[in-house]
Amino acid sequence: MNGAALAAQRQYMVKHSIAPRGVRDQRVLSAMLEVPRHVFVPEELAEFAYEDTPLDIGEGQTISQPYIVAWMCQALELQPGDRILEIGAGSGYAAAVLSRLCAEVHTIERHEALAIGAGRRLTQLGYANVHVHCGDGTRGWPDGAPYDAIVVAAGAPSIPEPLLAQLAEGGRLVIPVGDETSQTLIRVRREKGKFLREDLGDVRFVPLVGAGGWTGDLGRAVHVSSKIAGVPELLRKIAEPI
Repeated sequence: MNGAALAAQRQYMVKHSIAPRGVRDQRVLSAMLEVPRHVFVPEELAEFAYEDTPLDIGEGQTISQPYIVAWMCQALELQPGDRILEIGAGSGYAAAVLSRLCAEVHTIERHEALAIGAGRRLTQLGYANVHVHCGDGTRGWPDGAPYDAIVVAAGAPSIPEPLLAQLAEGGRLVIPVGDETSQTLIRVRREKGKFLREDLGDVRFVPLVGAGGWTGDLGRAVHVSSKIAGVPELLRKIAEPI
């Protein structure tokens, strides 16, 4: 499929699956029109990239449906100068969208293979203001704190304390909270040292695994590294292409 056809599919997605469902922030809509989702999914699933559905990206993870990505971006109330922390980089798609809306994005992925793939992909596509890290996202990324906004792309049993601590005054945290199969999307604002909670609606995400989240992936035991390494270090560790 050529570039013009893919762009037409992207326009159709935004016009029919996103804009009519309450996403009115024009900057968010423009970012969704710009970022090529088909590049962030496995090649064999590229034909489905602009359908409003999550898709498998390996390691038991999915790329979120486009509407959810847009909805969460709008909920963050981003400004051009903001610095963002994303938990759950996946293939890098949401980070690419976020990068069009703010000054800097730090994104964390616990699966090394996905972190490496996201880092390579984002670099090749020229998203220079996105920094990919591998580690336990429930611990946040203290080296870059505080953040104007934090977004979590996995369902947590409760809000991890490190994420609240790394939120700047006036900052917004958007996170799904609930059990392992269904959650409520919550927005937390930090105002004058207090955290104000607002429920945004029902969602369903893969579990947030880590010290401040679930200890397994839908009942399967997993290893969560206590070391947070940057993508350059991981690329040196794993020479084989993914």
